[in-house]
Amino acid sequence: MSRLLFWIALAVLVVFAIRAKLRELASKSTPAAGQRPAAAPPQPQSERMTSCAHCGVYFPASEAVTADGREYCCPAHVRLPPKN
Repeated sequence: MSRLLFWIALAVLVVFAIRAKLRELASKSTPAAGQRPAAAPPQPQSERMTSCAHCGVYFPASEAVTADGREYCCPAHVRLPPKN
């Protein structure tokens, strides 16, 4: 008889522990009264894209190799003629 009571008590404790954990998680996900929800993280700024004067591939302007007023994707294309 004592074994049966032990297993019933253990089952009740497990159920209460699970319910308490679920309530804790639910309270963390919803803001309390009077609190504002956390602001969304700022979005990264987009970078201007440019195209290579020789091959026409678009790439970030910060990676451009500039020569004779034109922008190229790599130093090897600086030596080649620009595309019309």
